[in-house]
Amino acid sequence: MAQAKTLTTTEIDRLLTYINTRKYAARNRSMMLLTHWAGLRVGEVACLRWSDVTKSDGQIKDEIRLLPDMTKGRHARTVFVSVKLKAELQAYAAQTKCVDRNYPFFASQKSIKAGFNANSLAQTFALLYEGAGLEGASSHSGRRTFLTNLANKGTAIHLLKTLAGHRSIQTTAAYLYSSPSQLRAVVELV
Repeated sequence: MAQAKTLTTTEIDRLLTYINTRKYAARNRSMMLLTHWAGLRVGEVACLRWSDVTKSDGQIKDEIRLLPDMTKGRHARTVFVSVKLKAELQAYAAQTKCVDRNYPFFASQKSIKAGFNANSLAQTFALLYEGAGLEGASSHSGRRTFLTNLANKGTAIHLLKTLAGHRSIQTTAAYLYSSPSQLRAVVELV
């Protein structure tokens, strides 16, 4: 099975532009950016509660603590929220208004008490990628893009491993994409 497409900055911009034209734009944009800018898995995004993301005063936390039952490998990890992601999440939170801190941070269309499950969120992402014309993109594209972009900026693989919540560097290495232009540039170093 082919790996999820790694998106370029232009493709991410195209995706966000498309999302902004759709219903539930702020919610969908925030969910998508948690994968692209923080490397969360779709299932991790789906299980977030208001109390995981916001402080009691409604402000977005600097760090999101994922508990073992929220992660694929059942290992807790801390997700660091960048300034730009924090601004996106704060805009969504201000528009949405928290009713109960135990409710899902991202409510589905059905009810504020009913969030997404991993499968329904993956389907939502697939529709958004398809609508934006991004062939080969899937619910895992954000995570793969996040790790690849950091690697391309010189981030050490042991740091990527920690951010991804992987137990082995080999798992992290499998996420990283090398474009033909990068490979051409590398051979020119000889």
